[in-house]
Amino acid sequence: MQKNYVSNSEESIRMFKSDLIESLSKVHFAVPLIVFVPTIFIFIYKAFAAGANILNFALYFIIGLAVWTITEYVMHRFIFHYQPTSAVGKKMHFIFHGVHHDYPRDKMRLVLPPSVSIPLALGFYFLFASFLVQQLLFSFFPGFLLGYLIYDMLHYAMHHLNFKSGIMKSVKQHHMLHHYQDSNKGYGVSSSLWDIILRSGFKKETKKS
Repeated sequence: MQKNYVSNSEESIRMFKSDLIESLSKVHFAVPLIVFVPTIFIFIYKAFAAGANILNFALYFIIGLAVWTITEYVMHRFIFHYQPTSAVGKKMHFIFHGVHHDYPRDKMRLVLPPSVSIPLALGFYFLFASFLVQQLLFSFFPGFLLGYLIYDMLHYAMHHLNFKSGIMKSVKQHHMLHHYQDSNKGYGVSSSLWDIILRSGFKKETKKS
């Protein structure tokens, strides 16, 4: 398999001539928390204000989390790893995801900047609003947003924290194999669930006796 360029530097390479656009492409890892934690609580409040009870809220909140996991997998596998053939397409691919594979430790490009995450969140909100009544929407959507936040925070942690044991060590190993062994496998970031179900994960090495 051809080895791609990978830098272990934490530097942020310049991608845009415009200072404004360049600044919009970078973000501190805490910014998604500042933007979306209050948003999640607002939706939780709106859910109960719209008449949701505890059981219905909990059910649709958990469904929202679950829907995020498949959304994360589909976006990573079929959008972020789509390989265009045109020069413009290749440039767009590098901007959206290729730069992360070339500079996986770049601290300023590990979580989605608001210039991307907010339009995406709005798009998903209006998509779900097209078939969910308000009470269910306001219960479902904060679960979906929490799934996104878990993904972003875990993604940052995997590239900058060392885990000695437990689940997080396994989750990090799965993602590091995606970066350093085969980028055509291991598309789940916060969970390997869909890689297991859809058989796009890494085979476990069997210990020789």
